[in-house]
Amino acid sequence: MSDTLAGHYKSILELIGEDTSREGLRDTPARAAKAMQYLCKGYGDSLAEIVNNAIFESDTEEMVVVKDIELYSLCEHHLLPFIGRCHIAYIPNGKVLGLSKFARIVDMFARRAQIQENLTKEIAEAVEQVTGAYGVGVIIEAKHLCMMARGVEKQNSSMMSSVMLGSIRTNPATRTEFLTLVKMNK
Repeated sequence: MSDTLAGHYKSILELIGEDTSREGLRDTPARAAKAMQYLCKGYGDSLAEIVNNAIFESDTEEMVVVKDIELYSLCEHHLLPFIGRCHIAYIPNGKVLGLSKFARIVDMFARRAQIQENLTKEIAEAVEQVTGAYGVGVIIEAKHLCMMARGVEKQNSSMMSSVMLGSIRTNPATRTEFLTLVKMNK
């Protein structure tokens, strides 16, 4: 697959008027193919493999928040990166998830071509699925190169998206607690 992808990158470079035999571009198609495969490696991951049984019994029912998980993804409309951070909260229902697994879940879904709104929903649903939590909240803040480097070229724009499930969605006090905790230390 890598050779086929590299061939397509070579064709793209030639179609935009580049000389793919010049020194600076000679190996670019292969490097670009390798980079794209890395940026989209989430397609080869599964939630079960990522979680790897790192779910532990716990009697805590207080909100757990993991903030500022960096993410890198690709806009499905232009195949340009969007870069940001993800905040995840959940209210355990007898089980807690190993801390590193939150970052791994974010990476698994972020390493695919998509829109930010869907990424936010996929992460929230995955956390809910593996933990059986009473409630889950996810907020993503990101800067999109499709908006910054082309089109309207707005350098200071960013996008926020949120998904709240269960008690974080339905209970106003719990929702406020989540939003307050995400804002802390900013």
